[in-house]
Amino acid sequence: SHIYKKNHDMTKTWRGKTEQLLRVDDHDFTMRPAFGGPAIPVGVDVQVESLDSISEVDMDFTMTLYLRHYWRDERLSFPSTTNKSMTFDGRLVKKIWVPDVFFVHSKRSFIHDTTTDNIMLRVFPDGHVLYSMRITVTAMCNMDFSRFPLDSQTCSLELESYAYTDEDLMLYWKNGNESLKTDEKISLSQFLIQKFHTTSRLAFYSSTGWYNRLYINFTLRRHIFFFLLQTYFPATLMVMLSWVSFWIDRRAVPARVSLGITTVLTMSTIITGVNASMPRVSYIKAVDIYLWVSFVFVFLSVLEYAAVNYLTTVHERKERKQRERFPCTCGISHSKTMMLDGNYSEYDANSLAGYTRSQMVPEEEKPEKMVVHLAMSNESNSSRKRGLKGHVGLRIIQNTHAIDKYSRLIFPGTYIFFNLIYWSVFS
Repeated sequence: SHIYKKNHDMTKTWRGKTEQLLRVDDHDFTMRPAFGGPAIPVGVDVQVESLDSISEVDMDFTMTLYLRHYWRDERLSFPSTTNKSMTFDGRLVKKIWVPDVFFVHSKRSFIHDTTTDNIMLRVFPDGHVLYSMRITVTAMCNMDFSRFPLDSQTCSLELESYAYTDEDLMLYWKNGNESLKTDEKISLSQFLIQKFHTTSRLAFYSSTGWYNRLYINFTLRRHIFFFLLQTYFPATLMVMLSWVSFWIDRRAVPARVSLGITTVLTMSTIITGVNASMPRVSYIKAVDIYLWVSFVFVFLSVLEYAAVNYLTTVHERKERKQRERFPCTCGISHSKTMMLDGNYSEYDANSLAGYTRSQMVPEEEKPEKMVVHLAMSNESNSSRKRGLKGHVGLRIIQNTHAIDKYSRLIFPGTYIFFNLIYWSVFS
């Protein structure tokens, strides 16, 4: 029941050739429109499809965009009763004049060609032309890592005519800031896109002259949470772990030395891992300050124990020399309790205690280690208990060096103060 009407074929009207419809053969399109006259204005607008990657190591970014040019070429005007435009693909582009726009500081770029070249040419009856391409470009971005990873980066994609100076071709943003549009779904794993905007200025080359240059500027702010988990938090834990040695007995040399070496090696691994993923810049980054200060704290905790161990050795050497100089102790009136181990002979223990051999327990009932209580006859049981508690407390105090006591306060306090300054400056 449906009646299909056959559409009027314009190509048959003009002898079957689109080129003849646009009179391509009648003009020399190797020259720009209005050749020899004033500069031809070429408007530009851009729609960013995706921001594919940001590389800190290579200092570049990759962007896919739709690049559109607008200009008027009277040589392409054609008669039309409907005033409708005609659309062509990339095969016609090679036969007419198009602006020679290129990307300044680009490393790699290409026009998508799946399934055919992603090029569109739209011509209006009065000669106005819309030329659109889908391009992926990798361009250089000069990044400043002095505040990394608490940094913001501003990158620019620059467009410029390669052959035509500002006297022949005038590039401009067609609608100002409205000329740049972005897809709302654009997102990056490590960055937050804060702002896209456009600018334009003249660029001068000493050999060729002045050129109009257009800029697509975008500002990125780095997400800090990833680095908190991977860098800052482990480094802080290593520093806190090094403080545990201040509470370990100073005579436990293997425990304190192994703990110090482990934390130093772990900090070295963290620093190496961070620098491996960064360019080799000649200035200090914010993360370097934090990691190296943390490394210094860990290293100082190792030196702290070295100082404690050395001072303890010197003190014991002095006591040994004093005992050798005064081998005999005449009175033991103030002694409450003395611990004797198996190194003392039975005769020495009996002499100290004031007992004869007949008053001692049988040979088979003696323990391996002997405890001899030297107590005055007029002391009560309560005074003996107080003396024993005082002796145990004295041994605990003697096992803790004064440097360890001060380090328990100085190290955490200094590190907390450093963190307050660091995060207030860089955040």
